[in-house]
Amino acid sequence: MTIYFTRHGETTMNTLDHISGVTDCELTDIGRQQAGELAKKCAEAGDIDVIIASPLKRAQETAKAVSELINVPIKTDIRLTEWDYGEYEDKHRTTEGFAQAKREFGVKMKGGGESLLQLAHRVYSCIDDIRATYPDKTVLCVCHGGVCRIAETYFNDMTTEQFSHFFMGNCELRKYETE
Repeated sequence: MTIYFTRHGETTMNTLDHISGVTDCELTDIGRQQAGELAKKCAEAGDIDVIIASPLKRAQETAKAVSELINVPIKTDIRLTEWDYGEYEDKHRTTEGFAQAKREFGVKMKGGGESLLQLAHRVYSCIDDIRATYPDKTVLCVCHGGVCRIAETYFNDMTTEQFSHFFMGNCELRKYETE
């Protein structure tokens, strides 16, 4: 089985370097171009049977570009929603305390956000279900940087240092093979 993970195209909040976990924002013109280029890569690969996307607009719009080109419908899974960063939502990435808060695995983000362990639980359960439901298929998951970071740990061991520095570019495509 093959599972691809990709992050949505660029958003205005990305250009401002703002934290956009569960904040629902749309793609920029560049983000739409990136989604189009991703769609072409997926068409060239020619192996995607299933598309599963986060319900947030930026992921849905990115998935739609791929779906329309390769004629595969989009399924939506709430477990692929980005990390809820609580009070850090829509603040600059350099906001005091944010980098440290992301490293505190068992501590919820202030202001009603999720802990890293909560995020990992939902992403891991989503991947487990994908593997059980589509064992002989190739699946594209269209989601977010934080979700992609967790997916990377599902398939590959990472130290805390590697984890904290992991970055997934807009519409970057990562391929994982499973047994």
